[in-house]
Amino acid sequence: MKPIISVSDLCKTYSDGHVALKRVDLDIMPGEILALLGPNGAGKTTLISIICGIVSASSGSVSVGGHDIVSGYRSTRAMIGLVPQELTLGAFDRVRNTVSFSRGLFGKKPDPAYVEQVLRDLSLFDKKDSEVRILSGGMKRRVLIAKALSHEPRILFLDEPTAGVDVELRQDMWQIIRRLRDSGVTIILTTHYIDEAEEIADRVGVINNGELLVVDDKLELMRKLGKKELHIELREPITRIPDSLARHGLVSSPDGREVTYTYDIRSDSTGITDLLQDLKSAGLTLKDLNTAQSSLEEIFVNLVKNKP
Repeated sequence: MKPIISVSDLCKTYSDGHVALKRVDLDIMPGEILALLGPNGAGKTTLISIICGIVSASSGSVSVGGHDIVSGYRSTRAMIGLVPQELTLGAFDRVRNTVSFSRGLFGKKPDPAYVEQVLRDLSLFDKKDSEVRILSGGMKRRVLIAKALSHEPRILFLDEPTAGVDVELRQDMWQIIRRLRDSGVTIILTTHYIDEAEEIADRVGVINNGELLVVDDKLELMRKLGKKELHIELREPITRIPDSLARHGLVSSPDGREVTYTYDIRSDSTGITDLLQDLKSAGLTLKDLNTAQSSLEEIFVNLVKNKP
């Protein structure tokens, strides 16, 4: 399967000398959800803006659906829907009208049935004749998505889609994104919410200082870069970790009833067998064992912290 978006050696330096992107390479496959994580100023929005044709690259190339974004601008832009982070809507526009107007901007013939279906899918149909100004922030964000979908794009970019919305609405947004993916739309979203990427993304990319540090399948990324912790509950509490166990780097809980052992799952030997033998030799009796995998948040923090 060919990528629907292909980014090659992409660089962007602004007139003030700020380097926003450094030789970014990225392939995005049809029908996937890709989450781009990174701190403020990392280059996420710049990357999206270049792919969407809003910002010009300094060097490198981008193709969408096999078309170059510069020479084939009309073809590529027609394939893309963009939901910006800012709520850019006309206050006195009515919901159905503003969505229909966006469809016309892309040269699409009027299709009231399609617009109605989009509004229904986004739980906006009962607000179809309402002025945008009276809608809540969450509803306005749904209108932005409806406008982005108005011309039936194959690719949807969502820049911080749940920024500033409550937990319940975030859950609704995740469901909307999944439904869109199930309908065949390729989705790329930027987010500050680690749990958002962990919840809905197929792949995760991490950007920092304009450099794409890693892109991988979410579970594979956690397997490669994450660590596991073995939590060992003891029958009797300890006041200190015996010297004979020092080589294992154990950490004791404040009450001394649990010790934690961290190990690299990529290693040929986890050291768990030796640890359990040493625990027995030290006279410690186990009550329970359980493991925990590093979260995407921990992986993200470590990647950004260790990269200048």
